[in-house]
Amino acid sequence: MQQLDMQIIPAIAPVDAPQGSAVALGFFDGVHLGHRAVISAAVTEARRSGLMPAVFTFELAEGSTLKGGRILSTAQKHARIASLGVRRLMEPPFADFCSLTPEAFVQDILVGCFHAKAVFCGDNFTFGARAAGNVPRLKELCAAAGIRVTVVEMARYRGEVVSSTRIRAALEEGRLPDANAMLGAPYAIDWTVTHGKGVGTSKLGTPTINQNYPAGTLQPCCGVYLTRICIGGTWYPSATGIGPRPTVAEKGAAVSCETYVPGFSGDVYGQRPVLEFHRYLCPVRKFDSLQALSDLITTAAARSRAYFQGLEGHMD
Repeated sequence: MQQLDMQIIPAIAPVDAPQGSAVALGFFDGVHLGHRAVISAAVTEARRSGLMPAVFTFELAEGSTLKGGRILSTAQKHARIASLGVRRLMEPPFADFCSLTPEAFVQDILVGCFHAKAVFCGDNFTFGARAAGNVPRLKELCAAAGIRVTVVEMARYRGEVVSSTRIRAALEEGRLPDANAMLGAPYAIDWTVTHGKGVGTSKLGTPTINQNYPAGTLQPCCGVYLTRICIGGTWYPSATGIGPRPTVAEKGAAVSCETYVPGFSGDVYGQRPVLEFHRYLCPVRKFDSLQALSDLITTAAARSRAYFQGLEGHMD
């Protein structure tokens, strides 16, 4: 993962922003187009007014989520927020602030920690214990504290509001173009590489990188994908299979995520390479022979190379 030019504050604590800050507020679980609009508005105001560009978000307990599986890992969330120009990110555990009243949230966090001069949110933003605070209440409390509030219009895709729920549905249905368009960047994972069963190396001649999904994270629909993977700072075209490996595993086996990277050899166990998903190719199915499975893997890898060379359409 790239080095972040952003200070991450994992608790409710003073922020180094003596000039004041412009703060984007939200969970930002997918850092999708709507989230990016809110964060970018705060960054633009910070640059215009000489303020510190900042974000207030929060971290959920491992394995938990608000509305569904996590779309991004914490490291990915940080990287995508930092790429928008944010310099300060406060991310306390949810339990540390969820009991604050709306008044305490504004006074203790926005005024006391951020020295906020401007805050930005979507029109569905809620805050305070039991979500007692809404946008009108935020405006009222911030006005009394001399803080400007800007409500950023919700981003839309194909006529409907962009949401993490829509993105999850697109990923679960294999609609990668829709998911990636709403995310504003390719859907990607960066899970730790683990040891697999060795079938790709010993029986298929196509060794794979295994990055299986942790509990609490969103898993896209099973199938074969055209992907690319970043290893040691270099991007490689690749082919990824998500599924229970029906050809080589027993019935009821756990779902795995395995990536074949043609032309790459090296030990990546324990590392966290970024794997981007660019196109859903076909469903997972059981083959009559290992050779047929091997042929699919190598064909998918060839399709991936052609895709990233801009030639994939000529192979159909």
